[in-house]
This record gives sequence, C-alpha cells and structure tokens, in this order.
Amino acid sequence: MLNTDIYAITAEEYSLGRSNIEVVRQLIEAGVKIIQYREKEKKKLYKFRECREIREMTKAAGVTFIVNDDIDLALAVGADGVHVGQEDLPVEQVRRLVGKEMIIGLSTHSPEQAREAVKCGADYIGVGPIFATSTKKDVCAPVGLEYLEYVVQNINLPFVAIGGIKEHNILEVYNKGATCMAMVTEIVGAEDIPAKIKSIREKLAGYPRKENVPY
Repeated sequence: MLNTDIYAITAEEYSLGRSNIEVVRQLIEAGVKIIQYREKEKKKLYKFRECREIREMTKAAGVTFIVNDDIDLALAVGADGVHVGQEDLPVEQVRRLVGKEMIIGLSTHSPEQAREAVKCGADYIGVGPIFATSTKKDVCAPVGLEYLEYVVQNINLPFVAIGGIKEHNILEVYNKGATCMAMVTEIVGAEDIPAKIKSIREKLAGYPRKENVPY
C-alpha cells in the first residue's frame, strides 16, 4: 500500500498557477505512485469534478488515489482511500461508511495516537509533522524525529512521514527508518516537477541506511 518513496499531496495555491489536473499529470508522468487530493477551501462541486478527473487519470496509470477528509467525495469518485485526522470521524465509523475495501489513513502525532490507530483498524498512519510546516492552516506543533523513531520501532502499521519534508532534509527522515515520505510544496511548487522528483530519488538512492534501521 505504501510500498513507494514519495506520497504526493495536492495544494493548488502553491502550484505556481498550475491546476491540480496539470500537477497530477506531471506527477504520474514522473512515476509517483500515491497521490492525495487535499483542498480545504474549494466548493464541494468543484472538488467533485476535479477528483472525478483525477480518479480517471490515476486509475488508468495504476496510481493509488487518496482523498483527504471528504469521505463522501472519496466514495462518490471511487477513490482508493480516504485520509482522516484526529478531529474527523473515528476510524471505526469511517469503516462502516466506506466498507472493507477502501484504504483508511489516519494522521497521528504521538505514541498514544499511533497505538490507538492500530486498535481502531487504520490501514496506515501519517506520522508528523516531523518539521514545522505552514501548508496546513490548523497544523499542530512539530513532533520531531523522536516520534518517527518510536513508530519505526514499535508500531506494526504502514506509515508515511509528513510535515515540512524537503529535499534538503529528507535524508534525516529516511535515515530514521521512513521509507514513504509525504511532500507538498517541495513538489507541487517546483518549477520542474519531474526534475524535482528525479533529484529527490537520486538523493535517496545514493544514501546508504544505517544497518540497524529496520525496513
């Protein structure tokens, strides 16, 4: 499910005037395998039309498509999954709504929340914010690399590291055991999205892990 390196998240306001459709097209062409649609401020009908088109693009390319927060929108467009936060509907209730097949991701910010995510049946968790980020308006304070290390060592769930991750600090996150890392502005705000993704992947490929970091 998260057997990939980059988990891309849309953010049209940071996309240098490009539409989400154009950004997603470039992400797919660059080989990104997981894309999350996250647009907090747009009207529901606009989001539906946009997600419907993105769903067609991602399905044709074999890319996993996740919708942030909007359970009804994820269901309406046939997304692969939905990602919810700590203040959204509980995972158990989301599961009743979406069924057994849809992926459910849950944002977590502490060991207690990670342990609860295991109990409630989340399919994967977001771990962060690792670093300070201004992409989300209601983001909590950075949890740092210590929480990431806790998850790597103690939580038996797929996870994606998130929050302020950029090309210049991605190796810090990778070296602590993260294999899938969410990036927003670093990618969608790049002048050349495929070139940015290639550069990040070359950096990861050229960096040996510590031997004691679990995979």
